[in-house]
Amino acid sequence: MNIIQGGVCAPKGFQASGVHCGVRKSRTKRDLALIYSERKAAAAAVYTSNLVKGAPLLVTKKHLADGMAQAIICNSGNANTCNADGPAVAEEMCRLAGAALSIPTEDVLVASTGVIGQRLDIAPIAAGIPGLVAGLSLDSSPAAEAIMTTDTAMKQIAVEFEIGGVPCRMGGMAKGSGMIHPNLATMLVFITTDCAIDSAMVQKALSRDVKGTFNMISVDGDTSTNDMVTVLANGMAGNSPITGEGPDFDVFMQALNTVTVWLCRSIAADGEGATKLLECRVTGAKDEATAKTAAKGVICSSLLKAAMFGADANWGRVLCAIGYSGADVDVNQIGVSFASRAGTVEVCRDGAGVDFSEEEAKKVLSEKEINILITLHEGEGSATAWGCDLTYDYVKINGDYRS
Repeated sequence: MNIIQGGVCAPKGFQASGVHCGVRKSRTKRDLALIYSERKAAAAAVYTSNLVKGAPLLVTKKHLADGMAQAIICNSGNANTCNADGPAVAEEMCRLAGAALSIPTEDVLVASTGVIGQRLDIAPIAAGIPGLVAGLSLDSSPAAEAIMTTDTAMKQIAVEFEIGGVPCRMGGMAKGSGMIHPNLATMLVFITTDCAIDSAMVQKALSRDVKGTFNMISVDGDTSTNDMVTVLANGMAGNSPITGEGPDFDVFMQALNTVTVWLCRSIAADGEGATKLLECRVTGAKDEATAKTAAKGVICSSLLKAAMFGADANWGRVLCAIGYSGADVDVNQIGVSFASRAGTVEVCRDGAGVDFSEEEAKKVLSEKEINILITLHEGEGSATAWGCDLTYDYVKINGDYRS
């Protein structure tokens, strides 16, 4: 499994584009993205658990009824959510993109991200699509930039792997910085691959993977209305198609997990106002479900996140979070350590504090990436969750989000 360059354009047959069309006020920011496959692709998606869902998700779900797609169009700056004409606008985005690409409307998926409850004007999007299509290339960066909102960095990765001796590639790009919480973490993820695999198996792989990846991120405890993860697999690598579970499917799952974990870490590290990436690893749980519950509880704790911002080894907040998380644990067996490039410091053993150097702990917690290591000493279950620290800038960003 090798990490390569190219993002969503690394797999054969995929191109991407990104332009500024006028959805966003700033003319310096791209706001319309397109991903296109030369061939129709097996496709799958997972969506937010929020009962309030953006119109693009409803349209995408309808277009994916046959498990196939050939393009994805996405705008930033406006979520197209809670609008009476939202579905019609989302459908029109697909129709216009499909016409420009000479493919059926139903083979275009659509996504939007940005402010909720403001009407999305189709006019700038319609005007921007010809240039968007004309700009299709193997450079994925304009598209990765165009889906960003409060993100401070583009998030894209690609890997190369083999199925039956045939080289295959998979690429991914994501946006996500705030409004991130488990059960899909506002997050949009688009994944492409040239591996030949049928749509049922793509859906199985994606649905299985997100349980331990995107559902294990939290930045601020808010679950977005527009979260979506989509995979397109066009089969142009030429491997024998994957139609069931087995060694080839396992390799595909490994490639998918490599991409999604990398994107998870990137999303968490770029949380709104964040200065640190937090990774909570729970081991020794009775089962995986218990480990996940405990890890989520810790990574979602505002008090713990604030302590990490201040480089304060306030380990009691870790136990507090586990205690109210709902995880079935023996609190008298919990061990906690903090770790980073600066070293590791044990702060709790058997549910009680141990002597440690506050100065050393400060050094460990002053790094950009912090590991919160928890052992429960009750079994073989384990899980990892990702988040970030809680800073003053988070409030500043969200205090004037619409302006």
